[in-house]
Amino acid sequence: MTKRRFPKSLSGEDIRRALGRAGFEDHVVIVPMHREIATGTLRSIVRQSKLTVEEFIELFE
Repeated sequence: MTKRRFPKSLSGEDIRRALGRAGFEDHVVIVPMHREIATGTLRSIVRQSKLTVEEFIELFE
């Protein structure tokens, strides 16, 4: 099984839109509005959203 990686160069707006498509309008997830989000911050967003890394990555495919 290949370990999946986060997409490169995700902005805060990219993440906000993807979480919105996944139905997170009512669920509070803190997403900083930076041009590029650091990997550690992405992991924090995934934990807050209660998605698996795989589910989160699929939002961008």
